[in-house]
Amino acid sequence: MQKIVHAYLKALETGDPEKAAGLFIPDGWVESPFLGRIPVRQYVKKVAESSKGTRLTVHDVLISAEGHLRAVAYYNYDWRLKDGSRVAFDCADVFNFDPSTGHIQSIVLVYDTQPVRDVVEHKYP
Repeated sequence: MQKIVHAYLKALETGDPEKAAGLFIPDGWVESPFLGRIPVRQYVKKVAESSKGTRLTVHDVLISAEGHLRAVAYYNYDWRLKDGSRVAFDCADVFNFDPSTGHIQSIVLVYDTQPVRDVVEHKYP
């Protein structure tokens, strides 16, 4: 699970929506504080189209100690948007995995939106 989480974060950082989406089951989804619950391909495409540069600094990837197929990625998201604005914030995203394939089933994005709301809100294409 850790390798898949790292691969997803790297694809997100490099702006490769096809590689990121390819790590999910076909009907995988992402729940974002700004975009709500949307299909993964739509999510990664929107992020890539909105980004001018991204640097993700992974602090840790934690695997469930309760036996669930779940991991949490704790990282800093340093994001430059197409309009030139920039925002950095810490995330603790929850990755859920499909037991039959080992692929990502869903991600719930967890971060405090207050510090980034003015920069990010309404800037997705």
